[in-house]
Amino acid sequence: MSIRQHDFTIERRFRQTPAQAFRAFADPELKQRWFGVPDGWTDAHWELDFRVGGSEVSVGRDPRGTLHEFRSRYHDIVDGERIVFAYDLLLDGRLISVSLTTVEVRPDGDGTRLVFTEHGAFFDDLEDPAEREHGTGLLLDGLAAFLGEQVAA
Repeated sequence: MSIRQHDFTIERRFRQTPAQAFRAFADPELKQRWFGVPDGWTDAHWELDFRVGGSEVSVGRDPRGTLHEFRSRYHDIVDGERIVFAYDLLLDGRLISVSLTTVEVRPDGDGTRLVFTEHGAFFDDLEDPAEREHGTGLLLDGLAAFLGEQVAA
């Protein structure tokens, strides 16, 4: 069994307040709108228990039939400022990676700077760490689009 380590940090700036940006992670109704199981997937299940010791689970089968499982545990939460969680990612029941993630939400002028840092262990070359980093960037772009529509609403 081989292992590759990969660390990355992605920053985004939002015009919303830190409290608004943080709420997009903490409120299950809001988070599901930008993070939940993608449209078109089957066998979908998503749940969020946002508290220290709580968990988040996102399971679904993509259009090719591959079952994706994201299972996380929250280790540290400072309301409006920081979230630290660890997560496992599985494909068809096989563990492909384990990551420790820190999300920091900081005031930045009249908006917010979000700093997303991930430390990952990737097993048996089942996923390219660069693809994870790219996918995380796309996910944060989705968060930015969601936050933009929240301001317009």
